Amino acid sequence: MLLAKATLATEQTSCSPAVKGDNPLIWPLLSLLQASHQSWKVHHLAAELQSRGLLSRLDPEPDKDLFKRNFLLMNALFELQEMLLPKQWLQVRAMEIQIFRLLPAELNLILAQDASLREYYLDWNNYDTCANAVRAMLESFWNRYQSYIGVNPRLMQQSHALNVFELDETATDREIRRQWRRLALKWHPDRPEGDAAKFREVCEAWRALRDAGL
Repeated sequence: MLLAKATLATEQTSCSPAVKGDNPLIWPLLSLLQASHQSWKVHHLAAELQSRGLLSRLDPEPDKDLFKRNFLLMNALFELQEMLLPKQWLQVRAMEIQIFRLLPAELNLILAQDASLREYYLDWNNYDTCANAVRAMLESFWNRYQSYIGVNPRLMQQSHALNVFELDETATDREIRRQWRRLALKWHPDRPEGDAAKFREVCEAWRALRDAGL
């Protein structure tokens, strides 16, 4: 499946490629990988997420559905890999996906070797659809994930959300996104010092600030 870049002829559209927000699969993937002491295969991760109601059919054509599931998972894995560094190493290979507490001695070489693949999967232009379709898909996944972890569906006030993020009204979109990832990773319930209640609050704050257009 990692050869999809070379073998799939993606359809070009006139839609803007910009997609705001995080891939919601990052967080359930972190839970799965943190709870396991063995490596996963990408299709096993997909099957587990599907069993939890967090990954549904993405395309009526089987080949495209397979590609899009793979893309969504690889995108989330490479995002998570970057977030965990430099404290942990997430090995991202289709048949060997695992979190390690110690960084590999040849880390810089591995990152350089995977650079093209990482760049491909982090670029939503390669998903084979336009930005509004990607946003709709991620919004659907966010709704399922927030239901899964028990997030309050009522949006908190913008001022409260900024307080949760330890920011003020002058915060830029980049600062909000960076703080969201830092706090979500810190409080994720499967992290050593995680806290499920605080993680849910951070998720609620992120949703409120996203919907406010910040």
